[in-house]
Amino acid sequence: MTSNEKKLHIAMFPWLAFGHMIPYLELAKLIAQKGHRISFISTPRNIDRLPKLPPNLASLIDLVKLPLPHVDNLPEDAEATIDVPSNKVPYLTKAYDALEDSVALFLKDSQPDWLLYDFAPYWLPRIARELGIPNAFFSIFIAALLSFMGSKALFGDRKNPEDYAVPPKWVPFPTTVAYRFFESMKIFECTKADESNVSVFFRFMEVLDGCDIVVVRSCMELEPEWLCLLEDLHRKPILPIGQLPTIVLNSEDETDTWLWMKEWLDKQAKGSVVYVAFGSEAKPSQEELTEIALGLEQSKLPFFFVLRTRRGTADTGLIELPEGFEERTKGQGVVCTNWVPQLKIIAHDSVGGFFTHSGWTSVVEALQFGRALILLTFYSDQGINAKVLEEKHIGYLIPRNEQDGSFTRDSVAKSLRLVMVEEEGKLYRDKAKEMKGLFVDRQSQDLYLESFLDYLKTHQRLSKLPSENICS
Repeated sequence: MTSNEKKLHIAMFPWLAFGHMIPYLELAKLIAQKGHRISFISTPRNIDRLPKLPPNLASLIDLVKLPLPHVDNLPEDAEATIDVPSNKVPYLTKAYDALEDSVALFLKDSQPDWLLYDFAPYWLPRIARELGIPNAFFSIFIAALLSFMGSKALFGDRKNPEDYAVPPKWVPFPTTVAYRFFESMKIFECTKADESNVSVFFRFMEVLDGCDIVVVRSCMELEPEWLCLLEDLHRKPILPIGQLPTIVLNSEDETDTWLWMKEWLDKQAKGSVVYVAFGSEAKPSQEELTEIALGLEQSKLPFFFVLRTRRGTADTGLIELPEGFEERTKGQGVVCTNWVPQLKIIAHDSVGGFFTHSGWTSVVEALQFGRALILLTFYSDQGINAKVLEEKHIGYLIPRNEQDGSFTRDSVAKSLRLVMVEEEGKLYRDKAKEMKGLFVDRQSQDLYLESFLDYLKTHQRLSKLPSENICS
């Protein structure tokens, strides 16, 4: 059997967030479609909550359940970021780190040909190296974020929050991509050790430094400059894997939940509805929610608002819509506080725009259907994602106070109307439709996948992986 015909066994270990597990699972399904075997490692509750595997791939994707060790201060049954308020996430990270021995044992017993892991297990490159398993950091974050973070050698260069509010000195091309000041204050906290004894930045730097190659959910058509910079910074192979758009499953057993939603969407004019959702983890403050809701009302646009009022049972900071809001907007929009089939909603012809937190999975879902983007960031990579989208005229950022991040109902209403209906915002509507071709191009996605798999097949269990320059 030639190396090109060889079927691989690839192990995957994502971070305990559904915004990470879902892209990992999408990649797993694409790889399995080519006949390769996947061991997808996570915890029991998370695996039980993943979307059902297509029957034709179920035999090739082994869902490996490793029990999450007990950690003080972590609520019972909490196994993902969706289960806990943000102040409890460090305890979830601590429990994730405690999986080290069971992950190592699984890898030792199963001896996969390759291992793909996330930003969090800083201890895993060493284990993979000791076991002789070639390994990759599979980043669900775009190359702009990874390049903005820099490298291990550059980590000490930024000493104040203000340093994150300007483009880094190692970026050799003109750009506006940086955090805004109010975001940089939160990001600076990620450089400090938390209850897990290391910082988020430390995890990134160790993983980027220790992996054999970096696989990025991105493509050369979107951010060639950032992918090339990432390669220059780390001097190792950087392999873009494409955007990994989620495949819409036209399930025959349509639920009552979707039927009432579809009925409401069917009554709206084509491209008129603003879909509003801030991901499974981002939760606005009470003040922010009030301004968002009143801005939606003031915009007079039809809206579908998916609102998470709490993160897990341990979240005591309940947020509420302004008094009388739902009554006043009954003919204008709907609010849903439960799970929704997001992709089906975005795919509906009546939806014209997505008011989002800028999480990349949501961005991909919006652009694969050509929906215009209105951006309101909360934390993490979202600030960089939003600035990349703004710089490329793909999304419109809600104007905010640079110092404290506050915004008004007026700025929400004006931004929504600008992007959805006004002549001035036609640029964003047109750009979203233009990007649709890039984000749903199955042929392009398949080429990235084939190139990635070819690399894995030809670089198995080598003591040193040769460099391949994507930018030459």
